[in-house]
Amino acid sequence: MFKPNIYGIAPGCDFPAVLVHGLLDRYHDKPPEELARVQLVVNTERMKRRVDSLFAAQGALLCPKIGLVTDLAFGAAAGIEKAVSPLRRRLELTQLIAQLLDQQPDLAARDALYDLADSLANLMDEMHGEGVEPSRISSLDVSDQSGHWARSLEFIGIVDRYFDNTTEPLDKEARQRLVIEALISSWQDHPPKNPIILAGSTGSRGATHKLMRAIAELPNGAVVLPGFDFDMPAEVWSGLDDALTAEDHPQYRFHHLLQSFEVTSDSVSQWSPSPAPSPERNALISLALRPAPVTDQWMSEGKHLPSLASACENVTLVEASSSREEAGAIALRLREAVEKGQKAALITPDRVLTRQVTAALSQWKIEPDDSAGTPLALSAPGRFLRHISALMGQQLTSEALLTLLKHPLTNTGSGQRGAHLKLTRELELKLRRFGPPHPHADDLQLWASTLKGDENANLWVEWIIGCLFELSTVGTRSLSEQLVFHLAIAERLANGPAPQHQSKLWLKKAGESALQTVEALKSEAGYGGDFAPRDYVDLFRSVLDKEVVRDPIQPHPNIMIWGTLEARVQGADLVILAGLNEGVWPESPKPDPWLNRKMRADAGLLLPERRIGLSAHDFQQAICAPEVWITRSIRSAESETVPSRWVNRLVNLLDGLPKTGGKEALDQMRRRGNTYLALFKALETPEIRIESAKRPCPQPPIHARPKKLSVTQIKTLIRDPYAVYARHVLRLKPLDPLRQVASAPLRGTVLHSIFEAVVRDIPLSKLNTASLMAVADTILEAEVPWPAAQRIWRGKLGRLAEWFVATEHDRQSKAAPTYFEKRGELRLDRLDFTLSGIADRIDVAPDGRAVIYDYKTTPPTAKVEHLFDKQLLLEATMLERGAFLGVAENSVQRASYIGIGSSPEERDAKLEETSTTDIWAELHTLIESYFAPDQGYTSRRATSVVAHYGDYDHLARFGEWEESDTPNREVVS
Repeated sequence: MFKPNIYGIAPGCDFPAVLVHGLLDRYHDKPPEELARVQLVVNTERMKRRVDSLFAAQGALLCPKIGLVTDLAFGAAAGIEKAVSPLRRRLELTQLIAQLLDQQPDLAARDALYDLADSLANLMDEMHGEGVEPSRISSLDVSDQSGHWARSLEFIGIVDRYFDNTTEPLDKEARQRLVIEALISSWQDHPPKNPIILAGSTGSRGATHKLMRAIAELPNGAVVLPGFDFDMPAEVWSGLDDALTAEDHPQYRFHHLLQSFEVTSDSVSQWSPSPAPSPERNALISLALRPAPVTDQWMSEGKHLPSLASACENVTLVEASSSREEAGAIALRLREAVEKGQKAALITPDRVLTRQVTAALSQWKIEPDDSAGTPLALSAPGRFLRHISALMGQQLTSEALLTLLKHPLTNTGSGQRGAHLKLTRELELKLRRFGPPHPHADDLQLWASTLKGDENANLWVEWIIGCLFELSTVGTRSLSEQLVFHLAIAERLANGPAPQHQSKLWLKKAGESALQTVEALKSEAGYGGDFAPRDYVDLFRSVLDKEVVRDPIQPHPNIMIWGTLEARVQGADLVILAGLNEGVWPESPKPDPWLNRKMRADAGLLLPERRIGLSAHDFQQAICAPEVWITRSIRSAESETVPSRWVNRLVNLLDGLPKTGGKEALDQMRRRGNTYLALFKALETPEIRIESAKRPCPQPPIHARPKKLSVTQIKTLIRDPYAVYARHVLRLKPLDPLRQVASAPLRGTVLHSIFEAVVRDIPLSKLNTASLMAVADTILEAEVPWPAAQRIWRGKLGRLAEWFVATEHDRQSKAAPTYFEKRGELRLDRLDFTLSGIADRIDVAPDGRAVIYDYKTTPPTAKVEHLFDKQLLLEATMLERGAFLGVAENSVQRASYIGIGSSPEERDAKLEETSTTDIWAELHTLIESYFAPDQGYTSRRATSVVAHYGDYDHLARFGEWEESDTPNREVVS
């Protein structure tokens, strides 16, 4: 039997560089055209570019033909139709899954429609690549499985049409397998005359595995394996037979490949005599990564390892307390690399960490060359398009409206971006102060008519109405129609009300990528069928998520950020392996919605551990580089982390070899890391200590102090005088949040309106639970634009309706409801101060005396009322002094709170304990004290609970001081 030609390049070597140098060495004494006859097949476009650049660096040279495994140029593809695009296949599956869910809605949620199609398409690709027919899956023994398997088969049955004698167009993986099989068949009759070398692939996919075997068995063919472990003993290689226990080992794929060749690891030759950067470290890592069942070999073989000090002298271990500290230490080392002229690469799958490092480097104006780029969905055009799609079929909110108006791509074609932003600001102030949460066209038109001196406001508002108010009317229609409508709105919004030139929507790299993506979706949209608005939104988001944009402004040529795939084909002086925690690197296996681990093994599909094994192989290659940093954070944002299994193994192995210098080498690795952590902490420590703010107690001039307060603000003056100072002296009014929600204050206001309408409009003889709820339904529909809140609040109201009706009959039997929402003012002449207030309800008893009621969700307790909350007592005082317009001066029989919260109650204010004369005197004393020059407005003088935060606490810098601190009296002017 012919011995296959298999070569390997050790971990730590710059694989493309060693590959090229080894090839040049083999042909250096041959005619130049001999090298040109070589067909070099590599596994990725990045590898191809790197190999091309390395050959170009050699000067004048006849280079070999370089192709990709996925784009074989041997002529075998003749007669095999082109593959359909992955997007088309996913759209077809989306339509088929939608039909299945229409028939069986319980199988899955519709909002997962495209995600299910994507996952099913990936399974189908894997089945094509591994040569697994659907019949093999459907015939699996599932006697011990739950009903989930029956649901999975419903979905998997959808892909039957794409296998065996199918009339459906081929997808990429199916075509690739056919091309490879046709190529291998042609070689059996007509072996290629020119050398063929396949380099860089691990053979982890079935079709590529077959091609590698065929090339290795050609007389002039060869396979070059990346990161082959020449230090691992033969008995360990032979122990990698069981995929269920060995799939996560970095060398498992090579063992599986050699088994199919019917050879052992001894048959793999060195491609080049060039040694690894650190042969001692290669041996150490090889032992550390032994399969779990044989880690006892650490004890027997560890003591025979070559110099551990030499293996670890260029390795640094950084164990940071947080990811921010980890990123800071990495940034410092990358900055040092810039100063030394080193080529440095940060390798990590953790995109959050890379963003932190990039931000830290920006303070020194260093922009790394990030190979991963930015997801298209997070780019400016991506966010713009997603914001618009999210409004399709939905009611427009103030937040969504302003989000789009403020977007940097909006109104970029009119040349009036400044005027647009001015109007947007004015509209935001209006919506924050007066609402509504869901603006309508007439709301905007009415607002525009109130603007004086801005003749373009009406045109601007009509443009907004024309762009955005059609979106809510979108219903189910074809994908093509949804997409065309979506893009038309996007372009209209980007162009502006009076376009003068092309907008910025499709400009620059991000815009070009977005246009290319939507054009691809448009070309395949005919295969998508009909889409409801929400289904379209999910589809569009998923399509954008799969694309990335690389648009660095001026990246540094020597500072790179690589994913683990890029690291396989690049070389650097310094390699930083970051984010080495379990769940990050290696990433936790993603849940498989179709098959469990055993079923995958029985069907011949790839196990979840395959990705872990590939990551382990990436780690083994990278950690053997000339200089290496290993970094991790001890805590994440949520909890303490677990070190990556590979770091754990390395640390435990070194820690267990004290006699051969392992523990000392480990201590040195940590000491080097701690040096940079200390530097980062020093960098973070401010040179000038900023003193904490003191508890404010401003003393404004007498003439600037408030001359008028409401009865509710008197409570604020007692509890938090600083809030009164900020509101009435500084005249600072807090803006409502842009995202208006069904808040507790709004609920109180709505309930107040309901009970007022019930008492005012329904005669007592017709007052019952049904009539009350009818009024409630009308007001809730008008005042609460959130369906969920309407239902919840109605349910709570229904629980207290019967109580309210019963007690209302009792109240009206004692006094007749006469006045509602009466405004009043009472002047303190001697102090030049006016007290104002609004009485919710004033009833008049048969004896002519008044009864005051106030609706409260939670009435104040007697103690709180006595010390702080004197609203009802003050209203009674005002009424007895004729303060309410149209209400005769009258004595107050009773003042009572009607509690309309979860525990309804009626509680009287203690008028018998505190007369209105005493309340009037107390008010004079309080107000008079604040007209004294030395009286200050103390922040948080007597808050109800420490956890309470007021509207002005941030202005008072609460948190830098405590409520027990002495107020800092300060005269202000």
